[in-house]
Amino acid sequence: MLIGTDGIHSNYEDLLARTDVNRIAKELTPEKMEGRHQRNQKGIAKLSEALYHANLDVLVMFGDDQQEYLQDDNMPAFCVYWGDEVNVNGRGASPSTGDQPLIGYSPEDQIVPTNAPLGRHLIEYLIESEFDIGTSQYLNPEKGGQSKGGIGHAFGYVYHRLMTENLIPTVPFMVNTYFPPNQPTPKRCYDLGRAVRSAIEAWPVKARVGVLASGGLSHFVVDEEVDQMALEGMKEKSVAKLSMLPRERLNAGSSEIRNWISVAGALEHLDMDLIDYVPCYRSPAGTGCAMGFATWS
Repeated sequence: MLIGTDGIHSNYEDLLARTDVNRIAKELTPEKMEGRHQRNQKGIAKLSEALYHANLDVLVMFGDDQQEYLQDDNMPAFCVYWGDEVNVNGRGASPSTGDQPLIGYSPEDQIVPTNAPLGRHLIEYLIESEFDIGTSQYLNPEKGGQSKGGIGHAFGYVYHRLMTENLIPTVPFMVNTYFPPNQPTPKRCYDLGRAVRSAIEAWPVKARVGVLASGGLSHFVVDEEVDQMALEGMKEKSVAKLSMLPRERLNAGSSEIRNWISVAGALEHLDMDLIDYVPCYRSPAGTGCAMGFATWS
């Protein structure tokens, strides 16, 4: 099932019947698709460069686990990983996918560094700040899940495409953007980000700490209206505008806008610089993924 820009769950045929196919058709030429691909690669390169030049000691990463590790037996709204290291499982190509769709995944298993002391500090500070935080110190491969004991692709992508060889110790911060009934509201995510910034500022260790959001924007149906509402609210630092985002349209991949909002709250004292917004349409029904790239300074 797909979720249209009206928030209605539909199959492809019903979605197509409600879509302005003439408008979308103009976005489906090979030239338009190649142009968007090149813009996306430039956006990724600029983020990677910004991350490198930030010269960070620790990176707090907001991302969502899509039942890659967390399952329905326990799905916290927020979960901080504070183990001493974390596994990133490689993913190989299959006859149905080929190599190109796997460009964002590491081809081999990796063990990457984390910062357990900051993770624990965030947990304790956020609990005192009245945020009920789930915690995880290790990923159990016997539990199952797509990642087989490794961290989800929202985090693995950052290691593989943004950090490349320059691995920064991280604190993975999982937000349940995807799965009802305990998806946090946009306002709760913004308030969480504010509290995370306060926690980092209160950490007694002298270190350069950054925050990053992985995921989004709208998909698997491109919703330019919701994307622009979210980008405008974050750029204006408007909790009111972000709180008005239609929740019925913040589901499936579009739910990952919550990760962005969390970082916007954490970086409220800085200004958002939008590198690019690229709505990548893939079919006449408007399916695809809207790519966003931004920094704060």
